Amino acid sequence: PNTKSPPFFFSLFLGIGRGLLETLFQIYCTGEVLRQVQMAKLFDDDKYFVDMKLTTAPEVVVEAFANLSSGFPNKTIPSSELQKFLQTYFEEPGKEFEQWTPPDWHSKPTFLSRVSDSKYRSWAEELHSLWKSLGRKIRDDVRDHPELYSQIYTPHPVVVPGGRFRELYYWDSYWVINGLLLSEMTETARGMILNFVYLVERYGFVPNGGRVYYERRSQPPFLPLMVESFYEVTGDKDFLRQVLPALETEYSFWMQNRSLAVAMSGLTHILNRYNVPVDRPRPESYSDDVELAEGLSKKLWIELTSGAESGWDFSSRWYIDSTGRNNGTLSDTQTSSILPADLNAIMCRNERLLASFHRILGNEEEAVEYEKALSARIKVVESLLWDAERGAWFDFSLVNETRHLSFYPSNLAPLWAQCYSNPEMANQAVQYLTDSGGLDYPNGVPTSLSESGQQWDMPNAWPPLQHMIIEGLSRLDSAHAKELAFRLAERWIQTNWRTYIKYEYDVNGDGKPGGGGEYEVQLGFGWTNGAALQLLNQYGDRLSSGGSVLSASVLIGLVYPILKSLF
Repeated sequence: PNTKSPPFFFSLFLGIGRGLLETLFQIYCTGEVLRQVQMAKLFDDDKYFVDMKLTTAPEVVVEAFANLSSGFPNKTIPSSELQKFLQTYFEEPGKEFEQWTPPDWHSKPTFLSRVSDSKYRSWAEELHSLWKSLGRKIRDDVRDHPELYSQIYTPHPVVVPGGRFRELYYWDSYWVINGLLLSEMTETARGMILNFVYLVERYGFVPNGGRVYYERRSQPPFLPLMVESFYEVTGDKDFLRQVLPALETEYSFWMQNRSLAVAMSGLTHILNRYNVPVDRPRPESYSDDVELAEGLSKKLWIELTSGAESGWDFSSRWYIDSTGRNNGTLSDTQTSSILPADLNAIMCRNERLLASFHRILGNEEEAVEYEKALSARIKVVESLLWDAERGAWFDFSLVNETRHLSFYPSNLAPLWAQCYSNPEMANQAVQYLTDSGGLDYPNGVPTSLSESGQQWDMPNAWPPLQHMIIEGLSRLDSAHAKELAFRLAERWIQTNWRTYIKYEYDVNGDGKPGGGGEYEVQLGFGWTNGAALQLLNQYGDRLSSGGSVLSASVLIGLVYPILKSLF
């Protein structure tokens, strides 16, 4: 495969000189303005400040701040004066967007006719309508004056996750795009993919989200899968040819900057991991990170940022305590010391896709190279991550060179990615899931069986993990696996639907709000809508809203809004 160095230039802003850029970063990413404002806790959510727009050039803001701070002991500005400073030099978040209604939205996409239950069909129509509320277009002023914004300009409109997440996000968008394609909004989906291609061409990879403070980290690399979904619907070879170089550039980034060679039993294994070499607090969670790392090594900030890159921010999955066990608290996070089963499954699927895309375009030599990479990865995954006794794939700890055997839905990711050599492994994985305890809850498969208080742990469940498990099972040549996939889809759709009517509960179905972690349950998550629409399309002829009554369950990231109240 193409492993040339990608155009890896975190700090190159189109239209901004290096000096201006560095000053902008002082405000939003690294400097004293950021530190004092965030540690004063002027807002309930640290993300609020770093999303604010400047009213004047960044060097003017930094100079004014320095002049103001010089008049106070230890140069520490009181909260009341900080408030006045912000009122002078910043505007509230959201000024970078304009409301935008996707022009390719129409009221009756074909998939709705495949949903036989009338209540579910009405609900699917409402989900389909939500795309209009989640659409955003970045104002031209962000393009013309990027020095005033933390927002990264992208040329095409986007569908955002919702709530506090005002901007484009990476792996969320895979399920959003799948939902858009079902809604026959092909041009909106095309524009979103082209935004990601634009970001790869600019940074060498796709940042976590569309803000300058996300420029040093990515998220699970789903761009090739987005292109796969688009191509399956459109058959557009010209589009495939247009975007393929960016897919290869992103693949190179992950292989050069997020991979590790592990020597075991005389063999060298290369697998991917999340690893963001930034030893400072995350700007959007600054005060939390500072307080958590008090008295500890700055390396914890690297691990927290790497956890954010994983998309699982945060989870006991990333804990390694002093004894080397998969246990502890958030301060035991060691994300970069774990080789994740799901990331390597995604890379496995990407290698298969890159081979396929090249073959479609007649590039046989390149296709063969990616197939070799795929074959090598399957061998490595089976060598390090597969546990034949338990019948599943597990994250590998670099600290004690063992697998972490706790239950997470990610243990089934290679099943979803078809990243295995022996069909019997799939049968074993189905049995593992059945015996794991992960199916014992009425409203979805929990993200773990550990009640750590983190968002990516018990009792919360997340739409992408549900969908990946269901998709993996449904693709197997096994009546039992297909029926299990349907039962999980039935459970999840009923949970979603009842949530739409009466929301904010967790996987146990006992009436407790889904929660924990860094921020409140968000309304209108786009990936929730996309995953639900996919399952309604796949199983709509069998699903019934009149099944057994569940306690209404909302898992984090699954709450449905009356969006008019939000925007």
